[in-house]
Amino acid sequence: MELMGIADEASPSIEGQIRATKKLGWKWIEARFAEVDGFEKGPVHDIPDAAFDVFVNKLEEAEVGIYALGSTICNWAKTIETPWEITIGEINRAIPRMKRLKTKYVRIMSFKPSDDTDQTPSIVFERLREVTQRFLDEGLQPVHENCMNHGGMSWKHGTELLEKVPGLKWVFDTANPIFNADRSKPQPWPKQDPWEYWQHVKEHTSHIHIKDCIWMKEKNDADYTFPGEGDGRVRDILKDAIDSGYDGGISIEPHMAVVFHDKDSEANEEDMFNNYVEYGRRLEAIIKEIKNN
Repeated sequence: MELMGIADEASPSIEGQIRATKKLGWKWIEARFAEVDGFEKGPVHDIPDAAFDVFVNKLEEAEVGIYALGSTICNWAKTIETPWEITIGEINRAIPRMKRLKTKYVRIMSFKPSDDTDQTPSIVFERLREVTQRFLDEGLQPVHENCMNHGGMSWKHGTELLEKVPGLKWVFDTANPIFNADRSKPQPWPKQDPWEYWQHVKEHTSHIHIKDCIWMKEKNDADYTFPGEGDGRVRDILKDAIDSGYDGGISIEPHMAVVFHDKDSEANEEDMFNNYVEYGRRLEAIIKEIKNN
């Protein structure tokens, strides 16, 4: 197993992301957004070429690698009505950058569904087949995250996506089921069960996101916690993965100091850095405990 994190939760700057990674004694980052001096923060596949050159040089100097690219391809900020050219452009920019970074995995999603649907339109499968094949043709592996998207509506929707999109693999997020409705069940939809979802996708999982939270009904939102302190079944899922011989990447995504998709979520960089490092150390302690028992 390789440990890493979505390091823009430690720092917006690539220097800060590298510093947090080195502080933990890790050698990998899951790259999502990055800020380079003189340029605005943006997705790694979208920042200007000059910024990307600096990004790569900083990583090479620090001897830190990019294990996976957390792309914005087909993510929750897009629907099937979003112009397809936007997605094609993201793919075309991501592929050469992944090759330069020697990165095999790219995280993708399957568009934000309508609030009232429990059906996945056929165009979602068609588009995900094209996205997946474009990466596979280049020797790269797309992995789909169970997030706020069609593949994340329930484990049944997730496995349907895997069945209808040949070559696609999974990145399993331990906390996302807690705040996502299980749209495979009658309305009013209950929330999903992380353990149940994991059991149905674990054989297809090439990457794991460690996030944990508790659903707070009174505010209709989640409170994020350190790993193992919420309802994400983090210990159980990690134990099951380790016992099953899982040897892929495990990436932290704390969401505690700042929530990536929440525009109102703000934190100073010192708090982000310290929380990220503490989160990583707690993950290491859980894994050590599992392996020693």
